[in-house]
Amino acid sequence: MAGTGVFEEIIDGDVYKYYSEGEWKNSSSGKTVAIINPTTRKPHFKVQACSQEEVNKIMESAKVAQKAWARTPLWKRAELLHKAAALLKEHRAPIAECLVKEIAKPAKDAVIEVVRSGDLISYTAEEGVRLLGEGKFLVSDSFPGNERTKYCLTSKIPLGVVLAIPPFNYPVNLAVSKIGPALIAGNSLVLKPPTQGAVAALHMVHCFHLAGFPKGLISCVTGKGSEIGDFLTMHPGVNCISFTGGDTGVAISKKAGMIPLQMELGGKDACIVLEDADLDLVAANIVKGGFSYSGQRCTAVKVVLVMESIADALVEKVNAKIAKLTVGPPEDDSDITPVVTESSANFIEGLVMDAKERGATFCQEYKREGNLIWPLLLDHVRPDMRIAWEEPFGPVLPVIRINAIEEGIHHCNASNFGLQGCVFTRDIVKAIMISDAMETGTVQINSAPARGPDHFPFQGLKDSGIGSQGITNSINMMTKIKSTVINLPSPSYTMG
Repeated sequence: MAGTGVFEEIIDGDVYKYYSEGEWKNSSSGKTVAIINPTTRKPHFKVQACSQEEVNKIMESAKVAQKAWARTPLWKRAELLHKAAALLKEHRAPIAECLVKEIAKPAKDAVIEVVRSGDLISYTAEEGVRLLGEGKFLVSDSFPGNERTKYCLTSKIPLGVVLAIPPFNYPVNLAVSKIGPALIAGNSLVLKPPTQGAVAALHMVHCFHLAGFPKGLISCVTGKGSEIGDFLTMHPGVNCISFTGGDTGVAISKKAGMIPLQMELGGKDACIVLEDADLDLVAANIVKGGFSYSGQRCTAVKVVLVMESIADALVEKVNAKIAKLTVGPPEDDSDITPVVTESSANFIEGLVMDAKERGATFCQEYKREGNLIWPLLLDHVRPDMRIAWEEPFGPVLPVIRINAIEEGIHHCNASNFGLQGCVFTRDIVKAIMISDAMETGTVQINSAPARGPDHFPFQGLKDSGIGSQGITNSINMMTKIKSTVINLPSPSYTMG
């Protein structure tokens, strides 16, 4: 597949190379990392296990390349990003095929991810030119006690080297959401892709290579987190870290030192359903929000908090829709595909068994084959069950029945997470008041949580992250304000 045509140079035999100083290279370590296909549970790809020495070289060339790139005109940076976006869309088929094999993403969704990533890069190029092409002009007599003797010019300058670490579930899209803003802002970029998703990321990086970016500006280092993870995140050459993922983010933020961090971590996104809600709309959004890509999304619906009076009717509608979901391999475009690893499947099973022991109602039979778990709605879940609080990252959804809106808000806010939430009601006043009370980065009214469109602000509170994303916010976060003050002679001196 990928060893043909345009992607020939990124693979050597059956091992994918890493990308450094504008070249595709084999690691001197002689070691590789196997990528397990979640569907077959057998090794499917191999990538280089890079050494710390190679990371040092990458950081050195990134630093040098960044200095020249910062002096490159904005329109030129944008031009190259547009080129990369076009190449990414043109080669969407082989990249999508990697996503199917590496992370069991349904074929149709895999293509959508690659195309969306191209759109994101193009928008970033345009937004960056507008945003970074503007400075600010301040005069000193706008502050008490000052004459107009000082002019202050402020502009946005790059931070330096940005380390980008995307997660397995969107290894292309969540990589470009970091790469695009970093590059348009004048930074260089070091990408450490997730192991599951590394090959799709290497293909994506090759599109940037083909677009003609300067050597050393973009690097992609693969390897074991245990060997190069801490070494990368604590490297003195890194000036900013943008990370999307789970618990690892907390560890990174404790070790990273005094640099800007952009972290998007887990979520336990609550769906609060009021008595006046359109139950057909709610059911459709619960199934889409809770089960698409087998629930392996930080913005998936993770807990349904529904008013007791309508709970039976809603559960019945949701179950009717779950019954229509197709379960199987991603190649067949199944709705529910295998979860990413065996350990992930085991964790989900642990949550299900805990709920069973504590008396939750199983709306479907619990069924698992390897990494493939059939969709399951758990009714009558109580706060003493692990699944009420923990994030399964799988096709398993708990329903908690509530007797007052306050109960739903309380459950949402008692969580350590605060990424997104949603509320379903026809009463806009109630919707706004509940949104106001929910301690989450985003609240969706009458829709399931979602990260996009990619230019919307996206952020989490509490254990769900630090900083804000979305194209504009990321560009701002990956720059610093630089002030230049011009001191004029005092008025008495000039008039005299």
